[in-house]
Amino acid sequence: MTTTLTKPEEKTREPKRVRRPKAARAGGQLHAGPVAYAVLILFSIGSLLPLVWTAIAASRNNNRLAQTPPPFWFGSNLFNNLEIAWNDANLGKAFFNTTFVAGVSAATIVFLSTIAGFAFAKLRFKGKGALMLIVIGTMMVPPQLSVIPLYMMVAKLDWTDQLQAVILPSLVSAFGVFFMRQYLIQALPDEIIEAARMDGASSWRVVWHVVFPAARPAMAVLGMLMFVQTWNDFLWPFLVLTQNGNPTVQVAVAGLGRGYTPDQSLIMAGALLGTLPLLLVFAIFGKQIVGGIMQGAVKG
Repeated sequence: MTTTLTKPEEKTREPKRVRRPKAARAGGQLHAGPVAYAVLILFSIGSLLPLVWTAIAASRNNNRLAQTPPPFWFGSNLFNNLEIAWNDANLGKAFFNTTFVAGVSAATIVFLSTIAGFAFAKLRFKGKGALMLIVIGTMMVPPQLSVIPLYMMVAKLDWTDQLQAVILPSLVSAFGVFFMRQYLIQALPDEIIEAARMDGASSWRVVWHVVFPAARPAMAVLGMLMFVQTWNDFLWPFLVLTQNGNPTVQVAVAGLGRGYTPDQSLIMAGALLGTLPLLLVFAIFGKQIVGGIMQGAVKG
């Protein structure tokens, strides 16, 4: 009688489960570590430091700012310096002029850029590629090159010290056209446009009822960017406007620095007043602006 020896059954090896981090799980969110928080805090402090220093300098007097070391904390002259800067620089009228100029320029740029971006993104016409290259090429030209011929044109039209001299050169933007084109290429499907055409919609009806609703996030971002750019513009308004006539905020603040010994505390007070409206606008619409940028980044 023979007996057969059987080997013990080998245990089946189960594949090791790889533990995925929480961020990689379905529906999970990325969680920042302590290093990321430290870096973000440092960058936030570095970004806020110029604004904080401006407020500190605006709260001191000119003699204290000239001493070494400079002050690192707020003084007691902030509201006094703000009142003097407001009255001396005629900032009330300057705020109105700048808001009007920036608002008109931003609205016109958004409107025209959306229409032009839609044409370059979805319409077919001869010379489309060449025209787009020309639009992009204008972005490479330094704006300082056009100052002299533009000033000669404004002087010939007798628009010196008038707001239209600042508004008209800023009604179009090559960057705005390129920005809206890149957004509409992905955000606006061709099927929607074809469906509107089959329903008998004209080109302008397609723009009003299809293009504008689809481009609303990008339009909000572009409008904010153009408003801030026009608000901060200094060179061209400084050449064609005067402080006692129709100044913008930047021209009015520049007038505070005139004199044999400029009062740095008043200059800083004027700069602080000129910055506060932008901070207020971003605080109110910052969430929508960031959301529009992120939506455009995902679609692009």
